[in-house]
Amino acid sequence: VEKGIEKASKIMMPVLFLLIVGLAVYVLTLSYTDADGSVRTALEGLKIYLIPNFNDINLEKFMTILLDATGQMFYSMSIAMGIMITYGSYSKKETNLVKSVNQISFFDFGVAFLAGMIVIPCVYAFQGVEGLNTAGPGLIFVSLTSVFEHMGFVGNIIGAAFFVLVFFAAITSSVSLLEAVVSSSIDRFGWARKKATIIVSLVLFVVGIIVCLGYNLLYFEFTLPNGSVGQILDIMDYISNNLMLPIVAFITCLMVAWFNKPQIMVDEIEVGMAGNFRRKGIYNVMIKWVCPVLLVVILLQAFNVFK
Repeated sequence: VEKGIEKASKIMMPVLFLLIVGLAVYVLTLSYTDADGSVRTALEGLKIYLIPNFNDINLEKFMTILLDATGQMFYSMSIAMGIMITYGSYSKKETNLVKSVNQISFFDFGVAFLAGMIVIPCVYAFQGVEGLNTAGPGLIFVSLTSVFEHMGFVGNIIGAAFFVLVFFAAITSSVSLLEAVVSSSIDRFGWARKKATIIVSLVLFVVGIIVCLGYNLLYFEFTLPNGSVGQILDIMDYISNNLMLPIVAFITCLMVAWFNKPQIMVDEIEVGMAGNFRRKGIYNVMIKWVCPVLLVVILLQAFNVFK
């Protein structure tokens, strides 16, 4: 089974990546004419995506952007979630960790960049700047679906391909998150893997139902410390992305840099390498000083300290 999954992943991942590239290229050819005759093109949306707009930028807006970008980085790179530690523990001793990290970073950036090339130009062409102001689930399940509808028959194909990619992204992320909790439960309570998987899955299923009910039966509005108004899912997202992840990452930096010392990590990294870890100096500075300071700043911004 393991070999079958490995072979399937080697085939599916390149196919999915090529599908994303093809979809991004096709989207750039799209244009839309409003009722008043004005034409918007996806290439104009690409300029908005690639060229920064520094108009009216201030400290508060900059910190908000920084916080959002960091939250995305935490999620997409699975930082401070225990996922990297869990899967890293499964790696063979001869695995080159630096090479693996480089590959993960490259493909994470590449897929995210291409996803932006699909979403931003597409939404701008069909809905203008107003459509770009929609964020989060509303952008994917409201704005984009209306965009696909405007495309006619081709939109059905593009929409289906896009949401297949979203489905695989959700499934793979869910499996990773589940494995981290299951593995910890096995180590902590001595459960068999099957038992741990069933118990954790049932708990997540119940939590998932509560989240879904938050948009109907259990709907309410709550003002978060950063000033935004949210429901159950927004509250959970705020607690996890804006509070728990920076706190866990900060504690991890302290443990690695000041209690266990970075050399322990450097020695582990060099096990699967032919030579020395050439980024050792940068790594020491980042883990001791830069990352902890930035994490504190991010945590303070979660409470609108820089408003």
